[in-house]
Amino acid sequence: MEGKIMVNINKNIKKVCSFYVSNCHLATMLLPHINEKINEKVKITTILEESLQVEMKMLLEKLELNNKEKILALNWNKTEEISIKPIQNQEIIIAGSIEYIDKMHKILEELISSEEKNISVIDCYNFETSRENIKEILDNHEKVLNTAGEKEKSEYITQIKMAN
Repeated sequence: MEGKIMVNINKNIKKVCSFYVSNCHLATMLLPHINEKINEKVKITTILEESLQVEMKMLLEKLELNNKEKILALNWNKTEEISIKPIQNQEIIIAGSIEYIDKMHKILEELISSEEKNISVIDCYNFETSRENIKEILDNHEKVLNTAGEKEKSEYITQIKMAN
């Protein structure tokens, strides 16, 4: 990988990471989390290197979720350019390769002012393109999101040490 993993967005922004092996895995992991955030009245913005439209529709047809229509209404298409205005109580989900996520962070840095509060960014890394950088990615995030929900990253750092 060229350069370093950049996650130095505004200091008062909660930084969460996750790893996925396929678009279907990513959609499966995000759905319960997004459903919960919608219940909490959090505005959700997606920034995607690849479209998740097909996977989201397929999974939502099979699941009974209260916020099915609101979830489908989110932009699950590939993001060509960011045109968001960060607001209070917002979650921004970025999914793709390390290079794509770093590029989106550079853009977000210019858009998010230091006065913004209650903003979290979930960086969803494609495992195939980031497997050699997992420790560095974890070091640059506060928590980890997986199919069991948001967890402390210390749980994963311990698991990585045990695996080595």
